[in-house]
Amino acid sequence: MTRNVSSLKPRVVILGAGPAGVGAAYQLRQSDRADVRLVEQFDHVGGNAGSFDANGQRVDYGSHRLHPACDPALLQDIQKLLGDDFLDRPRHGRIRLLGKWIHFPLRPMDLLMRLPRGFAVGALWDRVPKLRASKVGEESFASVLEKGLGATICRHFYFPYARKIWGREPEVLSAVQAKKRVSAGSFKKLLAKVLRVSGKGPSGAGSRFYYPRQGFGQISEAYARAATDLGAELSFNWTVSRLEAPQGESQPWRIEGGNGGETQILEADYVWSTIPLTLVARFMDPSPAAEISQAASSLEYRAMALVYLQLPVENFTEFDAHYFPEESVRITRLSEPKNYVGAGQPAGRTTLCAELPLSSEEQLWKATDQELAELVAKDLATAGIPLPCKADWIHVRRLRQAYPIYLTGYEQHFDLLDQWAAGLPRFLSFGRQGLFAHDNTHHTLHMAYSAVECLGPEGFDQEKWRGFRELFAGHVVED
Repeated sequence: MTRNVSSLKPRVVILGAGPAGVGAAYQLRQSDRADVRLVEQFDHVGGNAGSFDANGQRVDYGSHRLHPACDPALLQDIQKLLGDDFLDRPRHGRIRLLGKWIHFPLRPMDLLMRLPRGFAVGALWDRVPKLRASKVGEESFASVLEKGLGATICRHFYFPYARKIWGREPEVLSAVQAKKRVSAGSFKKLLAKVLRVSGKGPSGAGSRFYYPRQGFGQISEAYARAATDLGAELSFNWTVSRLEAPQGESQPWRIEGGNGGETQILEADYVWSTIPLTLVARFMDPSPAAEISQAASSLEYRAMALVYLQLPVENFTEFDAHYFPEESVRITRLSEPKNYVGAGQPAGRTTLCAELPLSSEEQLWKATDQELAELVAKDLATAGIPLPCKADWIHVRRLRQAYPIYLTGYEQHFDLLDQWAAGLPRFLSFGRQGLFAHDNTHHTLHMAYSAVECLGPEGFDQEKWRGFRELFAGHVVED
């Protein structure tokens, strides 16, 4: 028996319950546009933007914030869903630069008083117009930032940080990596950012952020709860193993998978995927053309080990996050979740989260929790902020697909894969993983809301979605 997609409320199966997935499920049900089934491979929602219980304290998968740049309609929904648990917090982090700590977000007085003299002189000297031989060749992460910020800032901050985060030399990273990941990619933008933080800009919004009382994952949890209250079905521990596209206009998608027991087959009029597009190509039956499979295998992700150390002290420091661009320190960031909330709970204990980018192929990926904890302790001692005591609880979470790596020329591989996916009937790939994008949570939620806006009684408006995709291309990550 077949269904006429245009005559009934469509059935939408959403793959992945990260912010994009749960946001789309909520909007589809809130507007009563579709029946929704949401499947998630883990036992929780939120994906890499989720939270979990760490020996009695809620912690996130790394450092996350909801930025004031969030679309007003989205912000209103999140405030409504979280109620009193939606907190407006001051940002209070710091960066270690050439052995000195500089407040982050950057503050004018802190830069004047604490910026290393050689760094300051070099950065100013880079602003002096000079006669330079023009470089011939393709733009790269290195060339874009060096042109916009100067050699000093790049050499001592962005370039070593890039090597740590993406595991590649700046010269082999795409120029898109700089344009999407570095919001202050020119000296003028950097100055404007400093002024925003100091309150001398339009709003001073750069010095504040929004954060849920129960951890960042509470945003996705609230969306998921609201979606299920409105009738959406949510299946945890459900892993996709095969995707079979419709063979005709009235035929459904067949999604094969399950939770480790008996194989299940779901039928859907639409499949909306927020999982990596590289996985979609792997799951398709019949398999896509060889050039599509090759494009999928050519896209790379940087993995991440998150090392959690719980200490029997009230606080480690007063700061919410520390950033380490120096290559003598292996970790890139250390956050203290307790300071994000500012409520002083739990009393007498605090948990630290160290972010260690690496390759899932290197030996360190297989290191024991204790070995990684010792690496973090050594790094903190090197940075001049040694642990006050030994951690009495250690835990490690490993993320295989933490960051997309934009190597020079990656666009041709992604574009080929993206065009193939766009040609699948009644299929949509969106979200951070679905579009191989460096985006914040408010960006991925915007994608979800936009997708729902494109679904109407006559089907999915592809022309309207193309317009939204052009907007998404302008997203720049908020630091």
